[in-house]
Amino acid sequence: MRFFDPADETLVRHRRLPHWAQDGVVVFLTWRTHDSMPRSVLAAWRAERNRWLMARGIDPTLRGWKIRVQDLQPAELTEFHRHFTMRWHRELDAGYGACHLRRPELAQIVSGSLRHFDGERYELLDYVIMPNHVHLLATFPDKTTMLNQCESWKHFTSTRINRELHTKGRFWQQDAFDHLVRNEAQFQWLQRYIAENPRRAGLRVGEFMHWSSARDAS
Repeated sequence: MRFFDPADETLVRHRRLPHWAQDGVVVFLTWRTHDSMPRSVLAAWRAERNRWLMARGIDPTLRGWKIRVQDLQPAELTEFHRHFTMRWHRELDAGYGACHLRRPELAQIVSGSLRHFDGERYELLDYVIMPNHVHLLATFPDKTTMLNQCESWKHFTSTRINRELHTKGRFWQQDAFDHLVRNEAQFQWLQRYIAENPRRAGLRVGEFMHWSSARDAS
């Protein structure tokens, strides 16, 4: 496995969120259903985050602000992730929205899509399908594959799930959150985070789907 190398070439694409990619590097991905974050919760989180950034001279309304966050001192970067990145994930675990993926047959659509090209287009390491979001660790062979594959997963699964629900329109939020894993210690922490996510959210067996390549190989 390869981890993020600041000296190596990095592709940064700006959509609603900036996305970083390096060839073959382990990436932690999260995407969520379109109704998983109420506007009031999102507005409060964003306002607090923006005040924190502005106090450190980072204007979050400007393109490329996330790159400047990565240049913060290690202690401040840790504080940012503790207060805002982890809080974001806790809000997802609160179970807002319809939580359709609590249904095993719908979660299986997502799981089947993730596993379909494993070992061909990408290498899956771990994932958990929660009622309103997905966490995933994987590697992709080159810088452009990750975003294209995420779009493919989301398009295929939203079409199938809408068909099962007899609904139309958007199922997933447009952008995904991605983080290039820095080292072995962070990778192991994220593996534990994925495995323990259902317990932290108070889910029962059958309300989530967890898979690990390490467990599958044993």
